[in-house]
Order: sequence, then structure tokens, then C-alpha cells
Amino acid sequence: MNIDLTNKKVLVTGASRGIGKAIAQQFLSSGADVGIHFNSEKELAEKIISDYPRSGIFKADLSKKEETHFLFNEFISEMGNIDVLVNNAGIALNSAFSKSDPETWLEDWEQTMSLNLNHPALLSMLMIDYLKDAGKNGRIINISSRAAFRGDTEDYLAYAASKGGLVAFTRSIARAYGKSGILAFNIAPGFTRTEMAQSFMDKYGEDYATDDISLPKLTTPEDI
Repeated sequence: MNIDLTNKKVLVTGASRGIGKAIAQQFLSSGADVGIHFNSEKELAEKIISDYPRSGIFKADLSKKEETHFLFNEFISEMGNIDVLVNNAGIALNSAFSKSDPETWLEDWEQTMSLNLNHPALLSMLMIDYLKDAGKNGRIINISSRAAFRGDTEDYLAYAASKGGLVAFTRSIARAYGKSGILAFNIAPGFTRTEMAQSFMDKYGEDYATDDISLPKLTTPEDI
């Protein structure tokens, strides 16, 4: 299937590696002009734009609201427009209750929520305001996780909660703005072999990551 996205302007967060990189490359191969957001992996981002001249790189720490604002404004300034926002950047910190004292645990929880939920919300708000002012249609794509629906291990309580919030947030945008031509989509990938996922693989193994046997058994009338 040939998808022609020529002249479409797309911003992908966390696009220097992993799922974000694959998303950005697919948009580029379909003809779109893509903003490759990164935080620390500048060399990886530069490698992408060396292969695709229709792309540009944008640095921002999305856990900081001022840098999130700057990212959106810089993209509009350099690209001149935006049609699609892909909120992909995220982290998966160990958030087990047994990890540490409550104060440290809460710091990790808040850091996870800041990057996985707050930054997509802020960028989505900026995107919607821009599209409404410009009288344009647009697309917001939020990358969630299967953890939003099935839960996760003790180590990733915060990650699962943040992705669950992102799903509800995306659905609410779709309800609120869909009739105005601003469409929102939630994509919840299964377990994907990326650098971020490696620590999970190292601890639990590949079989655990790809099997649902860890889910609680559903109660049937015969069990009562």
C-alpha cells in the first residue's frame, strides 16, 4: 500500500531510537517532512537526518515544561506548519513499592508521570490551540502500551499508570475535538525489543515478556 504524505509536517518525540525512530522513518519514507526530537542522543538523531534531508532535529528535555513549549514553537518556526504530532517519548523507571523509602518512590513516580503523561498533554494542548487558530485539521497520535490495559509488574507500576492515563486522555481528545477535524489516536504496542526494554528482558526473560501467563486467572461460575 502506497501512503503519500508529501508536504505533511510531522513532529515525533523520542525519535532518535527505538519505536520513535521507526515511526519517524516510516513517515519520511511516505514523503512527510519530519521533526526528529531527542534529548541526549544527538548523534543518533543526526544519523537520521543524514539519510533523510526532509527531516530536522530538535533537542528538548520534555520533563521540563519550558523546554516542551520551546520544542513546539521551534518546530513551527523551522517547519512553518504542523499536521501530525506523535507523542512517543517515555521512560520506564523502577517504581516497586519495595524499592526505597516513600519519598524517593514518589520522586520516581512523579518523574514518570512528568515525561509519560504531562508532556503529551502539554504538547497536545499546544497542537490543538495552533490548529484551531489556523483553522486546520490535524492528527495527534499518542504511543501508549499494552501495560495500560493489562497492567504490569511491580517494578513498573508508575509506567503502567502513566500509560493508562494517556489512553484516557487520548480518548477524551477524540471525543472533544474529533468533529472539528482534530483526530486523536492511541497506539498501544505489545512488548517491543528496544534499548529501553532491555532491563526488563534481562530481569524477567523473553518468555515472560511475550507471554500472558502472568495475568490473573479469570473467575468463572464453576470457580465460585
